[in-house]
Amino acid sequence: MQISQVVYYFFQLYFWVIIVRIFLTWIPSIDWSAPFFRALAIVSDVFLEPFRKIIPPMGGLDFSPIIAILALQFVQFAVVKLLLALGL
Repeated sequence: MQISQVVYYFFQLYFWVIIVRIFLTWIPSIDWSAPFFRALAIVSDVFLEPFRKIIPPMGGLDFSPIIAILALQFVQFAVVKLLLALGL
């Protein structure tokens, strides 16, 4: 397996972590102090927090994950393309 494939799958996994986090925030009964949910929040918030500072929630809706996912997809495309160009 090439490095570019590993990096691609890492970005895909992180994309799905963010998507799952978004959907779980719609369930009010989630106990975010439970180990699995806490780990999910920590891992996803590392990437989402800078976007939340730029785009604060408006009217109770948080649009920052949309921008974060777009940025993640852009970075994924650029990094994988670069790695492929380098033959990795």
